[in-house]
Amino acid sequence: MKRSLLALTLAAALPFAAAHAAEGVSYNYVEGGYSATNSDADADGFGANASFAFHPNFHAFGGYSAQEFDSQPLTGEVDVDQWRLGIGYNHEISPRADLVTRVAYEKFEASNNFVDVDVDGYSAEVGVRGALTTNLEGYAMAGYEDYGSDADDFYGRLGAQVKFTPNWGVSGDVKFADGDTQWFVGPRFTW
Repeated sequence: MKRSLLALTLAAALPFAAAHAAEGVSYNYVEGGYSATNSDADADGFGANASFAFHPNFHAFGGYSAQEFDSQPLTGEVDVDQWRLGIGYNHEISPRADLVTRVAYEKFEASNNFVDVDVDGYSAEVGVRGALTTNLEGYAMAGYEDYGSDADDFYGRLGAQVKFTPNWGVSGDVKFADGDTQWFVGPRFTW
């Protein structure tokens, strides 16, 4: 019985022992910068994102964005806060590229003088992330997010990072969803 349990444990751990992150791609970073949304009404503000690899194939990630929509005749200014907290799995598909899957808890809050919106949801995405050169990294993701009550959407996400040193760079991210485009640009510290 003990040998069977040991063999089963080793067999289950084998795929994880052989895989790791692609060369030149780190899942340990902190970034902050300018965030904007282009839709029927435009918004801008700031955002911050972080990721921490707690296993060669798993990482925790999170993000926060605070934006203010332009003043509208009927509603005035609208403040929007978005939170994201999740876990990701990366599997090397070539020496310089990973297949990445991620799931996250999502929170969306919008408020002005007339209304407060506070909804929770989730997202799931899959894509490829890799080191294109020693100083350039990029990714492409396809995802789905759901806030319930017919507030669900498929989206695409493209991003890149230009590295000035092994630890410092500038990153950018663009998310294309039905009816709006969200983007982020700012410095990133990687370790």
